[in-house]
Amino acid sequence: MKITAGLGSVDDYLPYVEAGADEFFCGYVPYEWMKNGGLTYPLNRREVLYYNVQIGSESEMEILAALVRRKKKIVTVALNGLFYAPHQYPMIEALIKRLFHMGFSTFIVGDMALLVFLKKNLTVPAEIHVSGEMSESNHIMIDEMRSLGAKRIIFHRKVTPQEMKSCIDYQKMQYPKQPLEYEAFALNELCHFTGAFCSSLHCDELAPACRLPYRLIRTEQADILNYKRQPDQADLENAVENFVLGQSGCGLCALWQLRDAGITHIKLVSRGNYTADTIEDIRQLKNALNILEKSTCEKDYKKQMKSRLFANDCSHNCYYITEN
Repeated sequence: MKITAGLGSVDDYLPYVEAGADEFFCGYVPYEWMKNGGLTYPLNRREVLYYNVQIGSESEMEILAALVRRKKKIVTVALNGLFYAPHQYPMIEALIKRLFHMGFSTFIVGDMALLVFLKKNLTVPAEIHVSGEMSESNHIMIDEMRSLGAKRIIFHRKVTPQEMKSCIDYQKMQYPKQPLEYEAFALNELCHFTGAFCSSLHCDELAPACRLPYRLIRTEQADILNYKRQPDQADLENAVENFVLGQSGCGLCALWQLRDAGITHIKLVSRGNYTADTIEDIRQLKNALNILEKSTCEKDYKKQMKSRLFANDCSHNCYYITEN
C-alpha cells in the first residue's frame, strides 16, 4: 500500500517526499473562483485561505508542478465540493484543463453531477479519483462511478474493512481486466459525520462541527445514561502539548485488514496540520507498513506495531474497530 498525504503548502512537498510519502493531494482556489463564487461554494471542502490548507496561487502551482516532474511523486488536485452552481461546471472544466497542461493529471471529485459533466465535456485525459465525500458504500455505486470514468475509489470514513473487501471482491470478479485503485483513511481527522451529509463549514472564522469535543465508546461497555463526562479544557490543552501518533484519528491496527481487502493507497489527512507533525506521521506510517510486510499474522503485526510506534499507549481514537 502507498501513502497519500495531504499537502497544504508547496514548501512541504520536498520534506514530505523525504519522509516517505508516495503521493499527495492538495487544494487550490484560483482568483476567478473567488471573484465569481467566493467561499459560498467550496471548491474543495476547505473554505480556508489564511493558513496552510490551500496552495496559494497559480504561480505556486507551477512551482509544485516542476517539483512533481523532478521527484516523480504525483499531486492530485481536490475538486471535491458536494455541489456546485450550474454556471460553475464550465469553470471547473477550464480549471482542470489549465492544471492538466501545467502537469497535474489527477483530480478528486466529490459531486456526482460534476462526474457526469466531465464525462460528457472534458477533452483532456485526466484521471478521476472519487472522493470519500461521495459516500460510496456498495458495488452498485462503484459500478456507476466506474462507468463515469473513475480510476480510484476513496472509501469514506464510515465504511468498514469488511465492507471494502466485499465491494473490491465484486469489482475484481466482474471486471478482472479493468482494475481500479482503492484508498482508505489511515491517520488523523476522524469525524463523526459522513462527509456526503456534512454541511459544516471548514473556514478561517469558525471551528467546524467535527472539531467539537466528543468521546466515542462502545454502547455495550458503558451505561449511557450515567456516562456524562466530556473532555474539558485541560484535556484539549494536554492533547495539543503532547503529540500522540493518530491522536485525532488512527487506523493503524486495521492496516492488515485493509491490505487483505485490496486497498492500494492509505490516506494521511494533513492539510492544515503542522509540518513537523505531518513529517512524523509519514515516517511512522511508513514504519507501520514495514512492520506489516514483515509480520506473519495480524496478531503479530498489532503487537509489533504497538510496541514500536507507541511509547505508552495509543490514542484510542479508532477509525476501524478491530479485535485486539
